[in-house]
Amino acid sequence: DLLAGFAESALKRNWCKPEFAAETQLAIDGGRHPVVENELSQSAETFIANDCVLADNRRLLLITGPNMGGKSTYMRQTALIALMAHIGSFVPAGRAVLGPLDQIFTRIGAADDLASGRSTFMVEMTESAAILHHATENSLVLMDEVGRGTSTFDGMALAFAICRHLVEKNRALTLFATHYFELTLLANEYADLANVHLDAVEHGERIVFLHAVEDGPANQSYGIQVAALAGIPHSVVKAAKRQLREFEQRASINPLQPDLFASIPEPIEVEPSPALLRLDSIDPNELTPKQALDALYELKSLIR
Repeated sequence: DLLAGFAESALKRNWCKPEFAAETQLAIDGGRHPVVENELSQSAETFIANDCVLADNRRLLLITGPNMGGKSTYMRQTALIALMAHIGSFVPAGRAVLGPLDQIFTRIGAADDLASGRSTFMVEMTESAAILHHATENSLVLMDEVGRGTSTFDGMALAFAICRHLVEKNRALTLFATHYFELTLLANEYADLANVHLDAVEHGERIVFLHAVEDGPANQSYGIQVAALAGIPHSVVKAAKRQLREFEQRASINPLQPDLFASIPEPIEVEPSPALLRLDSIDPNELTPKQALDALYELKSLIR
């Protein structure tokens, strides 16, 4: 029954026969997530297939991109394809070539274990510790948003250190998704670490997710836009955008994301506008209609 189910799904959903190789690699052409693809087919939507290439000289993919962009789907479909191939099934891809694979490790999602006194962050760190202790160069590792459960500095420092350890010590085939854009600079240090991203475009007040994996780092996370899509009140969204601009100005941002480790520059003294100074000196309750009109003309001339 199991094998018959595999065969029926392969025929019905256009799956391919996986290939196995002796060399270290995980090469997937046009990979798809079988569950998500099936759900989309019910609503006549098309699943965007993506490639994934991991090899001895390309062991870690650092994945950036917007919330809702498809990072987790991309990671999970890769693990599912590897698992399905090893249990004797055809796989949802155009082609899949797999080298030796001993285990699949995942650090995905937010869950606590309060009955045992473990917070969500403690669970995250416990799972990360197990991966760092046990993953080998023949393991497949999925790390999704490590370090987000604590302060920015602590979390980013942990993400940097964990990513470095996976590249230097474990040497596992790794998909590492993060919103810490600073980590993308690690590609300059490690030849076997590559940046990829899932893109999105803004159209007016809306955001369109492309769900296509491209080379290189993303340029932003679109978190506020996603919050608006979720139904966050417009006043809160506007306040968040205003606060974001303040953070960006204070942090003297680079094109990717604020460098949180840089010192905050001294504020530049700006001469107040003559029009604002004049306006501040006016008491509206003391003006006659004629004086108010004259003051308005005066303010307009000062602005010019």
